[in-house]
Amino acid sequence: MSAALETRDLARSFGGIAAVAGVSLAVERGARHALIGPNGAGKTTLINLLSGALKPGRGQVLLDGEDVTRLPQYRRVKRGLARTFQVNQLFPNLSPLESVGLALAEREGVCGRWWWPRHLRAAIRDEAWALLDGLGLAGQAGQPARQLPYGRQRLVEIALALALKPRVLLLDEPAAGVPRGEGGELFARLAALPRDVTVLLIEHDMDLVFRFAERITVLVGGVVLVDDVPARVAADPRVREVYLGETPMGAAALDRPGHG
Repeated sequence: MSAALETRDLARSFGGIAAVAGVSLAVERGARHALIGPNGAGKTTLINLLSGALKPGRGQVLLDGEDVTRLPQYRRVKRGLARTFQVNQLFPNLSPLESVGLALAEREGVCGRWWWPRHLRAAIRDEAWALLDGLGLAGQAGQPARQLPYGRQRLVEIALALALKPRVLLLDEPAAGVPRGEGGELFARLAALPRDVTVLLIEHDMDLVFRFAERITVLVGGVVLVDDVPARVAADPRVREVYLGETPMGAAALDRPGHG
């Protein structure tokens, strides 16, 4: 199967320190792929390079085989690459329905118009409702974002990314700050996304990672340590050495049987 997203010898340094040091990675179409590693491994820097938020010092980024290395973020979005952030980027006074409706209007090129055709208004409203319902947000569609529990806010941000109709969705710690019970629901919603959406995510909760991912890349010191299926990643002594020195949760997740 060909790669939806690929990097070739991708690198970026800050003040002489290599945050990403020659990463070559292939994410297959339809994949549920996780990027993990200890703090400071270069994970968010890599996501920023993929999305175009940062320019690489060297190397390439390919989207469906097309070299997008020099394209700005908005042009990568137009080609089907969307992302979320570690910290929510929501308008607190807008409801999920309003926020997603605006994202859809922007996608359709009508966000700046004072007048939209009635049929387009109806289509945008219906698509916004469908997106929110698919993520379990229909019941809170009319509430201001600031009133929603944090886990719900994370789902709204994912809905905004999905409104762009991405082929590749990059998620930077989607469960960060989410209560543990809500994290499982959030990842269940992600797992249920259609397979025409490829998902690459960063996550520190190893239990969620091993329940969700079909392939895992372990980044350490800006380089790929392991790239394999979950069972082999969990059994790899190099990965165990990294995570047994990290949080008890991470070590326990690696020890838990049945990840395959």
